[in-house]
Amino acid sequence: MNEPTRHTETGSSAQLLSINIGVCEPLDVGPAADGLSVESAIRKRSVSSVSEGAVVEVKKLGLVGDEQADLSVHGGLDKAIYLYPFEHYAWWWQRRIEADLPDAEEPLAFGMLGENLTTQGLLESDLWVGDTLVIDQVRLRVEAPRSPCFKLNAAMGYRKAVKHMYLSGFAGVYLSVLQTGFIQAGARIVVVPGRREESVSGILELRRGKARREP
Repeated sequence: MNEPTRHTETGSSAQLLSINIGVCEPLDVGPAADGLSVESAIRKRSVSSVSEGAVVEVKKLGLVGDEQADLSVHGGLDKAIYLYPFEHYAWWWQRRIEADLPDAEEPLAFGMLGENLTTQGLLESDLWVGDTLVIDQVRLRVEAPRSPCFKLNAAMGYRKAVKHMYLSGFAGVYLSVLQTGFIQAGARIVVVPGRREESVSGILELRRGKARREP
């Protein structure tokens, strides 16, 4: 898998490992869902990493160059940017091995979960709805944890990926853009607490309970 940088203190010294964008293209969900082919930009590629720190512009609707096919899932003002912790990558790598996928031993590239920002040192349990993340000159607001759809099954290559995300709580978070500007991989991420009335962990726990009850 991609080598992370040295782990740092949660929140105060969290780091942006990679910035990822995707374009809308046909996504074959047959092997992992029900034989459909749909338009999706879930397959992201890294355009800025710690080793290649290109600068990326952030606007109110997300990263310049990034596209979204279904704005009800990812996109719009409240879901402009999707953040995912690198710490969960090893867990997903193991799930793909257990699913006996032909490419399961290959490293998971940044953006594999469809995220725009791959981070280290910042977990869902550290965040509350309304918290602000400061990255360089950009300010992002935590809106909600991700609610995965069937496209995640296709991206990960097996049918149970969506349920695994609900059960694990390894969902990442959607962010809105409070202040536009430019960001670069390797940047420090500072969490400015909001009112802290609704935790991301609490939302995920409710979803986990529902997923456990489903067949």
